[in-house]
Amino acid sequence: MTSITEDLRPLDERAFGARVEPHRRELHVHCYRLLGSFDEAEDLVQEAFLRAWRGRETYEGRASVRAWLYRIATNACLDALDKRPRRPSANGEVAWLQPYPDELLEQLPDRREGPEDVALAKETIELAFIAAIQRLAPLPRAVLVLRDVLGCSAKETARLLETTEASVNSALQRARAGLRESLPEDREAWQQAAEPTAAERELLARYVECSERADAEGLAALMHEDVRFSMPPTPGVWTGRSTVVEGWIDGGFGSEAFGSMRCVVTSANGQSAVAGYVRKPGDTAYEPLAIDVLRLQDGVVTEIVTFGAAVFERFDLPATLGAAVDPR
Repeated sequence: MTSITEDLRPLDERAFGARVEPHRRELHVHCYRLLGSFDEAEDLVQEAFLRAWRGRETYEGRASVRAWLYRIATNACLDALDKRPRRPSANGEVAWLQPYPDELLEQLPDRREGPEDVALAKETIELAFIAAIQRLAPLPRAVLVLRDVLGCSAKETARLLETTEASVNSALQRARAGLRESLPEDREAWQQAAEPTAAERELLARYVECSERADAEGLAALMHEDVRFSMPPTPGVWTGRSTVVEGWIDGGFGSEAFGSMRCVVTSANGQSAVAGYVRKPGDTAYEPLAIDVLRLQDGVVTEIVTFGAAVFERFDLPATLGAAVDPR
């Protein structure tokens, strides 16, 4: 983050807002990484902008406005985590985890000098990564994001967090060790592309087709035998395709009372996703049900993280699907 001398003091509220607004999306992604919650990240970006406006006279121009805003946003998140400490469950569940729509990630500025090109190149927006860093204590988490995701030096990180380089280096060691324990061993082999491959599109199409037919056996055939399924904030992680599919059937999937389904393909956290709509008996439209964020690997589905209908409004998705609409 290069140093740019600038004086914010003469700016009125409107001019100040125009100056900081271009950084909103990248700050939101930054806060989202630290918090794991899309909604809380929005609140903390607003808090950061408010703190920046109130403290504009303290900005001395020794770092860029952007770096200054990152410092304020990071400390706002740490303050929030200090006031509302949250811990994953014993088996690592992150109940507050929320998805991040890819169409919003596309709004990130195209900066070849970072930090966001570094962040996305390292694929640090995927759900598994976001969930893993929530298991770290707040300070090591912030240090990891600043050092390994945003590419800040130890000196820059110490300045941003108002601590020492020794403290930063120690926290980074702890964070990296914790991350190795939380992330899958084969994570380095994951292939994240800007667009799904032809094989992945075919797998996704089959997932949609089986979902709309309520074909439990067909869905099971698309899953890895050790597939993982979770549904934040509902407690529990289900492992194994028979366990997952049997759980869906026990929940009514495919029954007359459950209704019929239609699906729309979308994406979140750099992963393929399927938005499911359901029409209950007697209804005239398909209403939002859930979004499945999928990990596709080696021709099968290896993980499904399902989020309820409340997240639909963040995605560029229809509010409902008419009875006559058949996405197939």
